[in-house]
Amino acid sequence: MRTKQSLITVLFVLGCFVAMNAQSTYKAAIGLRLGYPTCVSFKYFLSDPGAIEAFAGFRGYGSYGYATVGAAYEHHFPIGSIEGFTWYVGGGAAVQFWNYDFDNDLASTSIGILGVGGVDYKFASIPLNLSADVMPTFFIGDNYYAGYGNFQGLGALSARYTFK
Repeated sequence: MRTKQSLITVLFVLGCFVAMNAQSTYKAAIGLRLGYPTCVSFKYFLSDPGAIEAFAGFRGYGSYGYATVGAAYEHHFPIGSIEGFTWYVGGGAAVQFWNYDFDNDLASTSIGILGVGGVDYKFASIPLNLSADVMPTFFIGDNYYAGYGNFQGLGALSARYTFK
């Protein structure tokens, strides 16, 4: 009887140790979102499947440039039995501030409604998260995209440092 209790205690402690040191899940992450525009990205899990991702970035094209600030709710689903590998879908909003300096100064602000879908992988042995996604966005308001209209099919690759 004593041996059985000791074995259960050892297995419980070992299980807790493995669970505390497992890095296949994370609570928050900060890093770069490499897309259009390149952004700083911060992701925070509100619950096991649900996260908020906030991003801010700037893109310049000579006499034309814009800054984007936005956030999206992302719901994660596991992919098979691969630990730390999920796919996600969600939606959110963004604000874009642009300027165009050619013959005269033009500047404006647009509000965007966005959807997001992608895959997310958290390495088990290092505090690194990688993701790839598409973020189709419809902008409302003045906006200078020659030939693009108010719709953008944005996508990005992200690399973030993770926190437990």
